[in-house]
Amino acid sequence: MKIAFLFIAEAYQTYHGASVAMELAQRSGWDVTAYYHDPATPAEIERIRQAFGFQPLDCRPMRQRLRTRLLKRALGRFSLFKKTVMRDNVAELNGYDAIVAQENSGIALRDLGVDRPLMIYLPHGFGDRAVSFLPRIARFDFVTLAGPKTERRMLEKGLIRPGHYALTGVVKLEVAARLGGRWAAPLDMRLPTVLYNPHREPKLTSWHRFLNPLLRGFDEDRSMNLIVAPHIKMYNRRTERERAALRARSTANVLCDPGSRESVDGTYPAVARIYVGDISSQVYDFLDRPRPCVFLNAHGIDWRDDPHFANWHLGEVVDDPAQVMDAIRAAPERHALYRERQERMIADTLGDTSPGASARCAEAIMAFVRRSVSRP
Repeated sequence: MKIAFLFIAEAYQTYHGASVAMELAQRSGWDVTAYYHDPATPAEIERIRQAFGFQPLDCRPMRQRLRTRLLKRALGRFSLFKKTVMRDNVAELNGYDAIVAQENSGIALRDLGVDRPLMIYLPHGFGDRAVSFLPRIARFDFVTLAGPKTERRMLEKGLIRPGHYALTGVVKLEVAARLGGRWAAPLDMRLPTVLYNPHREPKLTSWHRFLNPLLRGFDEDRSMNLIVAPHIKMYNRRTERERAALRARSTANVLCDPGSRESVDGTYPAVARIYVGDISSQVYDFLDRPRPCVFLNAHGIDWRDDPHFANWHLGEVVDDPAQVMDAIRAAPERHALYRERQERMIADTLGDTSPGASARCAEAIMAFVRRSVSRP
């Protein structure tokens, strides 16, 4: 069987799917190729390969016609050209038995003329917002899911159907565990460390209201560290001057990271003792084991009965930036109020957290493709 793994966005997608591709490639009779858009992708795949001890994976840059290259050079906006780049690769991708996409935008291949391969969706997040449950997911032939929470919501919305999905656990957590313990921290890690992980969504992000109060608070209180690690897409399309300006706000106990490898590979959630954020699904990376959380409601959202903000029930919610430092200091003591709720939500969201998520995902894909594709 010929399987293509599609890494159409930035290299961070490798932490959700590359180990599955390599697991599948080890199996006899399975020919796997990874197609990538971001030039940084092969280095991340190689890093993951070494952590698992897999054989090298066949990696190919996605073809880009001259017109596509000229458009990208003229406008300088990486994300605007996913569909254009996919169009440039239709003929080659149509020769596979299945295509595994790391984001649901990959289903656009169907509209572009890819009609032969099965389309498989391996989500790169498992959050609660509506963006995780878009109608186009229903067009995929098969979907791998982390836990029962996502399964229920997708079934309710008609996005999946029995026999066309599998619960496999979270691949990224397995990858993060394999990569763990290699960070040369620029902070005194004997101090308790707080991770601030704001999303980039303009109407939901806490960045503009809460960043400066947090930096002032940690400047005045040197008993804790702060890691400022915004969503990877907040800074990756900005100028180097803008990224350098954020890094320059680092101090002896504050690390401001506009988008390093550690901001996406699970390093920061692993070392932090307290999570501070708004609506990023990365909170569930942090909650692989129960720990204190503080959520920032920067826009006065009526969230309590809204399923898109289910994770805000797992810690204190702060509306006023003037109260954020008090909430952080109180979070360890108040964690007992949320621990049991976190444990239930973790099991429901992450599903099977035992080792082997990559293998479970690969085996689910193999089983589906075998029963769906006629052998010559």
